[in-house]
Amino acid sequence: MKKLAAIAAVLILSTGAWAQDRSITVASTTSTEQSGLFGYLLPLFTKAEGIEVKVVAVGTGQALDIGRRGDADVVFVHDRPAEDKFMSEGQGVKRFDVMYNDFIIVGPKSDPAKIAGDKDVADALRKISAAKATFISRGDKSGTHAAELRLWKEAGIEPANGKDGWYREIGQGMGPALNMASSSNAYLLSDRGTWLSFRNRGELAILTEGDKRLFNQYGVMLVNPDKHPNVKARDGQAFIDWLISPKGQDAIAGYKVGSEQLFFPNASH
Repeated sequence: MKKLAAIAAVLILSTGAWAQDRSITVASTTSTEQSGLFGYLLPLFTKAEGIEVKVVAVGTGQALDIGRRGDADVVFVHDRPAEDKFMSEGQGVKRFDVMYNDFIIVGPKSDPAKIAGDKDVADALRKISAAKATFISRGDKSGTHAAELRLWKEAGIEPANGKDGWYREIGQGMGPALNMASSSNAYLLSDRGTWLSFRNRGELAILTEGDKRLFNQYGVMLVNPDKHPNVKARDGQAFIDWLISPKGQDAIAGYKVGSEQLFFPNASH
């Protein structure tokens, strides 16, 4: 009997420990990870709610596919057309705006395509194509890659035609793409947050910015537990609720590199 009682006590203690071990998986973008935002934000959330967050940082397309497989509880991404498709498939419960920043075109200070100061991003891309100046594309089905392809289309350029020369797809995240652009003095579309956190700039500088088409909105969605019963809906929703709450929004606004704010909260309820 004493042995059975001891085993029961161990089981009760273990069950209590498991109950306290609350964690979720968030599939998100390399920009939220490599900009340092999650390193700043997630400890604040965990302290407030007692829920650990594991981040799988990939391109937006891959993050949404992880959600489709039910291998994440929450997706936090930045490609509105792809997000809307995810929702229309019934893969998400509800989508919320969280924050925004913008895209920029960076390139070598020597600027062989002469795009510096150009406020029209389509015009800048046409100049890069005409000059056959090296352009690094993430080529990874990320939100940034999707935005880049939309911008080339608006410019009336088929970048694939330059794949044997000036247009280079690398199939990697924002950080490696910036490193490659820096080492090869190439042009690149980057999100501003990762750029501001990037230290290996070499001869790169921001050359084109400010076009409204460079607006970069981030959204968050709970993966639908009706499709994937393993989704931790309660804790996943707690993360979303915190992100869009005044405390979460203030935390996002408070993340800076130097004196520069990287993301601008804009959740609406």
